[in-house]
Amino acid sequence: QVRLVESGGGLVQAGGSLRLSCAASGDTFSRYAMGWFRQAPGNEREFVAAISLSGGATYYARSVKGRLTIYRDNARATAYLQMSSLKPEDTAVYYCAAKMTLSATAVYRNVRSYDYWGQGTQVTVSS
Repeated sequence: QVRLVESGGGLVQAGGSLRLSCAASGDTFSRYAMGWFRQAPGNEREFVAAISLSGGATYYARSVKGRLTIYRDNARATAYLQMSSLKPEDTAVYYCAAKMTLSATAVYRNVRSYDYWGQGTQVTVSS
């Protein structure tokens, strides 16, 4: 199984940028498609972005497309979420997730598709 640890969250002003990292250990990172989700107080966990095994395929929620970028470095066993033009409505706990798959190109946006989760990192965007 794989262990995931997020980092990089914090407090930022609207319009600012952050980069979240998700470090994986315990298994071969390139066996897993990765995703980022977020959960604001009182809300369900929602999909943000996903990336395939090799990084060749990505998918974004409509609300973040053009502002957030998911990518991965398989040599470093780390997935990233580059966040720019942040808005107060982006405030949430951000979670990374891993899904073991044999498909090189599949991306997954359903929270139930994922096998492993990190503990989350708080992102707060002030207006």
